[in-house]
Amino acid sequence: MTDTPAIQFSEDQAEAWDAVAEALRKAGVDVDDGMVMPETSTAQVHSVIGKAGSGKTMLLSALYKALEEAGVEVVSGDYEGKKKKERRTLAILAPTNKAASVLRSRGVPATTIHRILYTPVYDPEYERIAEWLSGQGERPNLDILKVDGLTEEMLDRAKAFFDLHKSVPAALASAGLRGSDFIQGWKRREDPLDIGFVDEASMLDERQFDDLREIFPTLVLFGDPAQLAPVNQSGQMSFEKLPDERKHVLHRIHRQTQDNPILDLAHALADEALTFDRFERMIEDRAANDDRVVWAGRVEADLMARSPVLVWRNATRIRLIHAFRGAFSAPVDELLPGEPLICDGIELPAKHRKRRIDLEARGLIKGAQVIYLGPGKKPGFSRLHVIGSEDPRLSAASIVKIELPDEEEPFIPFAARMGATFLHGAAVTIHKAQGSQWRDVQVFAPDIYAAARAGRVEAGIALWKRLAYVAITRAEHRLLWVTRARLARPSGPLGVEDLPKGAAQALKLEMQDQPEG
Repeated sequence: MTDTPAIQFSEDQAEAWDAVAEALRKAGVDVDDGMVMPETSTAQVHSVIGKAGSGKTMLLSALYKALEEAGVEVVSGDYEGKKKKERRTLAILAPTNKAASVLRSRGVPATTIHRILYTPVYDPEYERIAEWLSGQGERPNLDILKVDGLTEEMLDRAKAFFDLHKSVPAALASAGLRGSDFIQGWKRREDPLDIGFVDEASMLDERQFDDLREIFPTLVLFGDPAQLAPVNQSGQMSFEKLPDERKHVLHRIHRQTQDNPILDLAHALADEALTFDRFERMIEDRAANDDRVVWAGRVEADLMARSPVLVWRNATRIRLIHAFRGAFSAPVDELLPGEPLICDGIELPAKHRKRRIDLEARGLIKGAQVIYLGPGKKPGFSRLHVIGSEDPRLSAASIVKIELPDEEEPFIPFAARMGATFLHGAAVTIHKAQGSQWRDVQVFAPDIYAAARAGRVEAGIALWKRLAYVAITRAEHRLLWVTRARLARPSGPLGVEDLPKGAAQALKLEMQDQPEG
């Protein structure tokens, strides 16, 4: 019997736990007694909703651990073994790669919705390795397995990585293999799964919500009602359509937020009478007493290299990117190592399908945050570091677009004919930042003020308040409220020395350093 929920839950978290636990019992999984029963045919959707600091992620994590202890198997879009009648499964999902990586950094094995809707088709020989890694088969016999160049040491390395990170493609990559070696293609999922948890559910659009309800008989949405709803949904979020008995609300946990000035500011936005001017005075007061809030008269160029300035207007984004490149004396016809990029998609012809598979398996999907490391060995190729990926270093044919102020067409410093397309990432819109977090976040206040002056309302809440709420809650430790359109000079040149090598490469070095025998 598990005692997971008994230690630290607040009253509202305990109530939400009980409600979700009851839903899981109806589905045949008892998380309180650690028992798994055959799957039932009951279809149900529940939601756990609450603002920043209310403990949604803590509850999701506790539920995941309790399900795992009860014998429920966690599945991801990386690999899925043969379905057994008695097997119960859980998938933990997020709308974006960055949001999934935030969960993974907290010990929750999350994947993207896209990777669940479209599953990889493995080469039969490599599928034997995947079955073994995931505990569904025996260790492959290399004398029988038809995989050239594979060694026992490579298998050991893959197993050690998988035990830490629960990712089959990343484990195989740590052994020196590429996605195009072992993945033959992708197919739209046809068979339903079992239990699904969805984090950042405020970002779900109607089509995704419908797709997930088809796949998961038991679906639990974790979302924040104060965030921005998907575009073209009139400000309504998927979980808001559920009946009240299926909505389990978490309120502010005061013992966690009393010492967090950023969350204090976020919760203050719930006051209907709060004006923009009063809110700015609150920020200024907090900044005078706590260095985790900064009343900034200018944008810090150094911070833009790793965490973008958050803006509302696209024109502001482009001007800030232009200023950032100028501050670091970036040439107009090339990128400097260390410049941040955002993947805008992959444009490859059908004959290069395997290369697309390899890039997507390594985390290079639309919206991925990337750091430019330098030119590749071939013209038009770039060496890149994919933020949040377990094995982040790769080389890819690239089309980089640098948007310029008052210009309709972007400038392209270099480009392959086809490949991964990128926009600059020194500044991003608040909508695009949703689901992401950074240690330090700069919010461009003049844009929030412009939204306040516009007087727009979304689902009964002033748009400026939603924008401010999402923007400031992207900060994990420090919020910089930038009040002027000025840019501080960087303290030094751009570089890449601060970037981690990635778990897979670190593991390779660790294995190489181990004594033989």
